Amino acid sequence: MKRVPFLLVTLFAALCSTTTARDTVTPTQPLLDNETLVSSAGHFALGFFSPANSSNRYVGLWYNKITVQTILWVANRANPVKNSTGLLSIDSEGTLKIADSSSTVVWSVSNTGLDGSPVAQLLDTGNFVVRSGGGDSSGSYAWQGFDYPTDSLIPGMKLGVDKKTGLNRNLTAWKSDNDPSPGVYCGFMNIRGDPEIYLTSSSSGTVWRTGPWDGVQFSGIPDTVTYQGFSFSFLNDNEETTYSYYIGNQSVVSRLVVNQSGLFQRSLWLWESNQWNFFWYAPKDPCDDYKQCGPYGACDPNSSPMCGCLVQQAFSPKNPANWALRDGSDGCVRNTALDCRNGTDGFVLVRSVKLPQASNATVDTSLSLDQCHDLCLNNCSCTAYATANVTGGGSGCIIWVSELIDIRLYVGAGQDIYVRVAAADIVSGPEQSHKSKTSKLAIALSLILGVLLLALLGCFLWRRKKRRRGSETLGVTASFNDPSNAGAADNHLDLPLFDFGAIAASTNHFSEGNKLGEGGFGPVYKGKLEDTDQDIAVKRLARTSVQGLEEFKNEVVLIAKLQHRNLVRLLGCCIQGEERMLIYEYMPNKSLDAFLFDKQKGALLDWRTRYQIILGIARGLLYLHQDSRFRIIHRDLKASNILLDKDMDPKISDFGMARIFGGDETDFNTRKVVGTYGYMSPEYAMDGVFSVKSDVFSFGVLVLEIVSGKKNRGVYSNSHHVNLLSHAWSLWKEGKSMQLVDESMSYSFSMDEVIRCIKLGLLCVQERPEDRPLMSSVILMLGSDIASLPQPKQPGFAARRGPFETESSSSKQNSSAVNDMTLTMLECR
Repeated sequence: MKRVPFLLVTLFAALCSTTTARDTVTPTQPLLDNETLVSSAGHFALGFFSPANSSNRYVGLWYNKITVQTILWVANRANPVKNSTGLLSIDSEGTLKIADSSSTVVWSVSNTGLDGSPVAQLLDTGNFVVRSGGGDSSGSYAWQGFDYPTDSLIPGMKLGVDKKTGLNRNLTAWKSDNDPSPGVYCGFMNIRGDPEIYLTSSSSGTVWRTGPWDGVQFSGIPDTVTYQGFSFSFLNDNEETTYSYYIGNQSVVSRLVVNQSGLFQRSLWLWESNQWNFFWYAPKDPCDDYKQCGPYGACDPNSSPMCGCLVQQAFSPKNPANWALRDGSDGCVRNTALDCRNGTDGFVLVRSVKLPQASNATVDTSLSLDQCHDLCLNNCSCTAYATANVTGGGSGCIIWVSELIDIRLYVGAGQDIYVRVAAADIVSGPEQSHKSKTSKLAIALSLILGVLLLALLGCFLWRRKKRRRGSETLGVTASFNDPSNAGAADNHLDLPLFDFGAIAASTNHFSEGNKLGEGGFGPVYKGKLEDTDQDIAVKRLARTSVQGLEEFKNEVVLIAKLQHRNLVRLLGCCIQGEERMLIYEYMPNKSLDAFLFDKQKGALLDWRTRYQIILGIARGLLYLHQDSRFRIIHRDLKASNILLDKDMDPKISDFGMARIFGGDETDFNTRKVVGTYGYMSPEYAMDGVFSVKSDVFSFGVLVLEIVSGKKNRGVYSNSHHVNLLSHAWSLWKEGKSMQLVDESMSYSFSMDEVIRCIKLGLLCVQERPEDRPLMSSVILMLGSDIASLPQPKQPGFAARRGPFETESSSSKQNSSAVNDMTLTMLECR
């Protein structure tokens, strides 16, 4: 190989070098092995490095300001300087080269046509370029590192094809942690058909794909829209087909990497914890695996089995035996052959999908959806069509002319696709051709509107005639020292006292059909007050209740004195003979756990709703601890005790275990430990000591449950994590907190808010009570920058039940729930 006078160049460079950081390499000033280039604003650094457990030397790029050296780009990844020091230089003809101490060149790029003295410069974008020395550093370049990515994509770098030069910029994983040479996994832009990014393996073929671009994001990455501060660019014209991203705030440090484990991984540097947080990766579940359910199959991660036919009435499993064994790779076949010649075929709408593999699809951006329908119907090879661009109400047309493969279903995300089926397989229902739906919709709406108007008129007339009053439900004072209420406390409350007969009538005599659930207090029924038509919830103290009259009185005394929008409202009580009942406002959405721990219902809780629930619970607790007439410790805060009104606003309920603290009291010790396992703080569960910090612990558990959609207990029994707190803490320490997020949230969430809530949840469940914040601080933290929050310490874990642990709650649920060009570079290098 060509040799250069290494020692002479090194000595000359050493004499010319200064202590001032520089960003250029010139013919007279090369980069020595022990030197580093730093970009003008200090964002990036470039120099020689050795991977862990290796003596080989490479020229690499890394973020300059973060504490962990993370290599983003390597010049000589396949040609290291071995057992020697290196030198990076550029000659007067513009050839950039790396040589070892014996002057053997191990890597070089030649650049011709440069005017003036050439230089190699590290720009503040992280791009390492070769340009003319007298030229503008922002102009065109003879060569640039951004054209030759290694495993990482950083802001401003493009992934994809330059159609003028045939250059294909792809990402190829390192072979191993100590060897940056090309590994087996590669991410590249497939420009055939409708372009999309593929992740492939040289040993096993296609691993995963993004789905085509829909105008906002790739249809197989629906959470892209949640990346606040990020902007994404997808260019597809005669000159290029490329994808890139940008970040407006330069203090935000991020990268997209293909790693040697076969994952596309997007990470964000967390300054406050000095670590990378991997907030997105793919493939992340079996439904991300390429062709998991074969042709015309659709993968749903929330179903069991996950594979199903794309249109149930039109397709059946090709191999029923394998399908029964949960192997859907053979896919589905049509029940009825298409009849294109007679024009009887139709289309079935399938909503919220990752669009099928589009390498054989065609795109026409000038067509409307109706024109797309007609074009597909008149093409006997067409199997499906969809909108090409979802922005602005939708435009353009994608047509598939082959089998539909690699489809997965989402909840509230992805795109809609119209699948071609035989006329015999089109059934009336929600999945129909959009044309037939549109024509029928107007008729249906007219009929519905007419019926609705008549119903409203009839209701109005009926209400005017209705004047019967209920039985003694208003203006009555409930007194616990009524002689008929033996054993009652001496509490006199201005609280409506309901007649037993009226309550029995309102609940259809406590029928099973009216029963909402049953907890430690007893059964809970839905009722309707006759005179006001107000829906109510009736808690009836059972004779076998684990709670008794004392808890009943405790709840009446407390809740009657409390008024807050995030506390359930007590309408009155019924005390008649041995009957003890509490009458509450009815919560139509029942309890939080009915949504949170159910995969289908969980999809109804988007991030905005969950965040508002967290905030509402926090405000309710702050009122109890600080702003009410009394300082009240709830002691049984849990998901089933958070009721949701018609607007999904949370209301804390069940005050049977609550306790009032005196003005100077900060904690209390009890021998009777009550509450629910999984929500108890360590000091309360072990020593019977409770305080406002006990409720804070329970709140922290709730926050982590709301973010993850998982219960704190019984979820990780087959892993080394004893509970949700252990799992969340482990992910936090590894910088992988976003893996905790409930996938049923339709990928629609603010990443900053989610991380803030996870961190806040961990702060609230710290083992020592004094480390946990007060609820007043919690409210402030919910609106603060994540960097301003202190670092959490280890949570208080509860690995197993103690002998005194109990589960008692009047809101405990039953199952009904209260609670085109030829390019050879399409393969990776």
